[in-house]
Amino acid sequence: MVDGRLRRRLPGDADQRDIEGYLDAVWLEKGLSRNTLASYRRDLSHYACWLNGHDVSLLQADQAWLRRYLDWRLQARLKASSTARQLSCLRGFYRYWLREERIAADPTLNIDSPRRGRPLPKTLTEDDVDRLLAAPSLEEPLGLRDRAMLEVLYATGVRVSELVELTRGQLNLRQGLIRVFGKGSKERLVPLGEEAADWLQRYMREARPELAPPGSEVLFPSLRGRQMTRQTFWHRVKRHAQEAGIDKPLSPHVVRHAFATHLVNHGADLRVVQMLLGHSDLSTTQIYTHIAQQRLQSLHREHHPRG
Repeated sequence: MVDGRLRRRLPGDADQRDIEGYLDAVWLEKGLSRNTLASYRRDLSHYACWLNGHDVSLLQADQAWLRRYLDWRLQARLKASSTARQLSCLRGFYRYWLREERIAADPTLNIDSPRRGRPLPKTLTEDDVDRLLAAPSLEEPLGLRDRAMLEVLYATGVRVSELVELTRGQLNLRQGLIRVFGKGSKERLVPLGEEAADWLQRYMREARPELAPPGSEVLFPSLRGRQMTRQTFWHRVKRHAQEAGIDKPLSPHVVRHAFATHLVNHGADLRVVQMLLGHSDLSTTQIYTHIAQQRLQSLHREHHPRG
């Protein structure tokens, strides 16, 4: 209900100009992706809409207003993780306008992020993955396309946005590599592995010619021959999970976690996993060591006579 009331409001014209001015600047400075910019815009607009209900603009709001907003989020029982993410976005926004001398003080100064636990990411067993990969029907072009996409997703651990945006030019089947453009347009080379490469070759030979219009560079086109959206692929993954009898919550991101978890479980070096995932900071990848430790403890309890 609270979020619904906010959605009926819009940021004022001045707030919208300030938000877009900041996003233009941060895009030039850091080369952020469209998805990251959209996330920043949502977070800033949410706060601006809340302020709008009190006749206050973003650049007028002082620390007292920000604390009131954070209290409101707490009372509304909004997730601590999303509040922490939004506060991080607001820090960047206000630091930029402080630097541009549009405000005299940074209202986010000395405001601590809400405490949040670090839940282990949801993942799949290797048997779950096998059943998911085998779910698409190979009798139709869409099924063969989905099989190839799932094979690439599990073999490389790419983000879903990176997967749907792949072009033919990023694929090198002779060397068994794909060139991926990640967050901040950072480029990395990721090996496909023989299984995924074989499925890609079959897809390119048997299904893609029926899906892609002449001259298209999109590697995995939609039914209309265009670049698929992340949401469309997410729905395809859910459908195949149901067909495979997998009753746990599933998304492309869960398959990405399975890729990393299974690598670590089989002894992969954490820095190699970091490079494959495109993480800029090793601390982001270290969550998978906790998953591996949990698995070892579980195996010990199950098989050791004194477990």
